Amino acid sequence: MKIDPAQLDFFVEQLFPVRLAADKIDIDRFRAKLKREMARAIRECPYDRPTIATRMAYYLGLPAVSKAALDAYTAESKTTHDISITRFKAFVRATGAVWLWDVVVSDDGLLLLEGDEARLAEIAYRQQKIRKEQAELKALLATPVSLKRGRK
Repeated sequence: MKIDPAQLDFFVEQLFPVRLAADKIDIDRFRAKLKREMARAIRECPYDRPTIATRMAYYLGLPAVSKAALDAYTAESKTTHDISITRFKAFVRATGAVWLWDVVVSDDGLLLLEGDEARLAEIAYRQQKIRKEQAELKALLATPVSLKRGRK
């Protein structure tokens, strides 16, 4: 049985979801979500916390980043310890969790594309433009052309 392409599948997760920007920035919700996701990144990382802190220090060009600072960045209860963007970038590199960038931008209606995904988006965009041009050409060709010049 052939599946109708217009029929939606409830069990397939969209690879590139369409997002809308949130009307309001809920800082507390964002902070908690980011801290939870950073803690998840640490759990999924092959390195332990002291090693991640050492790797962060390397990327930041600092003598050290303490494990306590790393713990504060990921503890939801520490609402006064937000990570700076430069330290966040070092954290992403240290853990290898580039998907964290998507967590940061998702509330703004943005989607992170990695590597060749951007080229794939460009291909789809250009194919869409070609289909539009072909449809316009088809509409023009649908009406016969009557030339009055050059007739004898």
